[in-house]
Amino acid sequence: MDQLEPTLLVIPLLAVLAPLLARGLGRWVRIPIVVFELLLGILFGPALLGWAVPSEFIGALSEFGLAMLFFVAGSEIDFTAFRGRTGRRAVGGWLISLVAGVGIAWLIWPGQAAIVVGIALCSTALGTILPILRDARELGTPFGKAISAIGAVGEFGPLIAISIFLGASNPGIEAVVLVLFGLVAGLAIWLAFRMPRGAMHRVVNSTLHTSGQFAIRVVFLILSGLVALSIVLDLDLLLGAFAAGIVWRLLMRDADPRDREAVESKVEAVAFGFLVPVFFIYTGVTFDLASLLADPLLLLALPVLLVVLLVVRGLPSMLAAPEGSGPRDRISVGVLGATGLPIIVAVTAIGVAEDVMSSAHAAVLVGAGVLSVLLFPLIAMTLRGERRSRVSAPLEDDLA
Repeated sequence: MDQLEPTLLVIPLLAVLAPLLARGLGRWVRIPIVVFELLLGILFGPALLGWAVPSEFIGALSEFGLAMLFFVAGSEIDFTAFRGRTGRRAVGGWLISLVAGVGIAWLIWPGQAAIVVGIALCSTALGTILPILRDARELGTPFGKAISAIGAVGEFGPLIAISIFLGASNPGIEAVVLVLFGLVAGLAIWLAFRMPRGAMHRVVNSTLHTSGQFAIRVVFLILSGLVALSIVLDLDLLLGAFAAGIVWRLLMRDADPRDREAVESKVEAVAFGFLVPVFFIYTGVTFDLASLLADPLLLLALPVLLVVLLVVRGLPSMLAAPEGSGPRDRISVGVLGATGLPIIVAVTAIGVAEDVMSSAHAAVLVGAGVLSVLLFPLIAMTLRGERRSRVSAPLEDDLA
C-alpha cells in the first residue's frame, strides 16, 4: 500500500490537469486530451519523477478503462456508413493496410512479431477521432461518415485479427472460437432487435435521476457479460467490449431522444470522466522511456514509423473518401485514418506479455501512436478547415 497510496492520488490529479492543459493550449493549437494524459503519465511515472508507480489495482482499473473506450466506440458506430461505396472501400482499404503492414513488418521482424506490428500499423483510433469530429460538427457530413466507417473498420478489424492470430491456440482453432463468439454476439444483437422496448424505456426514464440508474446498470451488465465471454473463449476482451457497445446502441435506438442523450451523457461521464483517463495515464506510467532513450536507433525509428503509418494505413484509407473530394479532403481522410493509439497499446501489450517483442520495441510503436494522435488530427482538421472556409467564402459574398 505504500506505493499504491500516492499513485491513487497522483492519477486523479493528472486526470484533472490534462483537460486544463488542453483547454489552455487550445487557444493556439488543438491537441487531444489523450496526448496530455499520456505525457503526464510518463512525466510522473517511474521513468522521470517517480510519483506514480505500476500496481495491480491501477492496472485492473486501466483494463476497465480500455474496455469502456471500446464500448463507447462500438456504441457510436453509424451503421449507415457501411452501405454502398464508402463501406466497401473502407473494408477494402483496411485489408490492404493489414497485408501491407504485416509485409513491411516481416522484412524487419520475421515471425509472430511481424503479425503484432502489422496489426498495430493497420489500426485507426476511432475513439480519439470521434470527439474531434463531433466538436467540429463533422459527424453528419459525408466527410465525417467516411471517417466513421474507416475508423470502425480500423478498430473492429484489428480486434478480429488479434483474436485469430495472437490467441493462445493455433489460428484455425481461434477462428472456430471466434465464430462461436460471433454467434453469441449475433444472438445478443438479434434479441436487442426483438426485445419489446416500451417497458424497458419506461424503467430507464423513471430511474434517470434516481439511485436506481437502471440504464447504467444494464450497460455494465452487457459489457461484463460479453467481455467475460470473450475472456472465457480466450479472445481479446476488447472484442467483447466493442460488441457490447453495438448491442447497447441497438437497445436504445427507439428510446426518447432526450432519454437517450441523458443516458449517453452518463455513460460518457463514467468513461471519459473516470475510467478512460486512468487507462491512458497508466499507459504513460508504464511506458518504457528508459529503453527508448538508451538506444538512438529507436528514437530515429519514431519519425520513420510515422511515415510508415501514413503509407500503410493512410494511403488505403483515402480510397473511402467521399465522391467529389478534392486533394485536401483526401489527404485529411488519409491522415485521420492513419491516427492510431488504443489498438497499438493493446496489441503491443499482448506482444510483450507473450515474449514476442521487447518492451523497448513496444515503446517505439506506442511512441509513434502518441505522435500520430498529436500531429495527424491537427494536420487533417487544419486542411479540412481551410477547405471549408474557402467553400463558404463565396456563399457569404453571394449573400452580401
